[in-house]
Amino acid sequence: MTGLLPTPPHILVAFAVGLLSGFLASFVPGPVNVAIINQGARQGFYHGLFIGLGSTAMEAIYCAVAFAGFASLFAEPNLKAIMELGSFLLMLFLGIKYLRTTTIQQFNPSADKLEQKLHLHSAFADGFIQVLANPGVLLMWIALSASFTAHEWVQDNWHEKISCVAGVAVGCLLWFFPLAFAISRGKGRFSDQTLLRMERLSGLLLLLIAAVLGIRIILLLKAARMHF
Repeated sequence: MTGLLPTPPHILVAFAVGLLSGFLASFVPGPVNVAIINQGARQGFYHGLFIGLGSTAMEAIYCAVAFAGFASLFAEPNLKAIMELGSFLLMLFLGIKYLRTTTIQQFNPSADKLEQKLHLHSAFADGFIQVLANPGVLLMWIALSASFTAHEWVQDNWHEKISCVAGVAVGCLLWFFPLAFAISRGKGRFSDQTLLRMERLSGLLLLLIAAVLGIRIILLLKAARMHF
């Protein structure tokens, strides 16, 4: 199909990439998950869900900002190759980091200060500010959005970028919704050991992604050598 819109299958690829990355980003234990677990157990499903909705909204905003301001910078072939290598190294680093973790960050002091300063105390604001006050999340989405563009999983047009951002939001909710539901139905708090297992599982998944990216780089290098 030709025209203004790209073919639907590639829009679905962009959506699927966003969905997977959104799910993994929300699955990694941290202050948002801890807040849902602790507060959802005391105040019910909707309180925990709205914390997740706030976090989802800010994750999607950061992803959109990354696509708007940075991803297209890596369309040039040399920068694209550097970004492909960089995304492999990033996934490898994060995978090893999460596998070796021994403690879970349960509170974000910057988020607590910002929440008090803005006088925002709703469940939605709690999740929103936890992500807003963490600049590492924006840096992560800058790296991921540039990587998606470099690997051509998301084409440099707004239809696919919006599809990817929508996928990120859905991916986040695919984790936060069942988490809030399970906690509100009497599952109680997750132990620190359970949270550590979750973080290490996310590390294994990231290492698997790194392996896929590494294989892709090797195949591209072999193909390039055949042209010389």
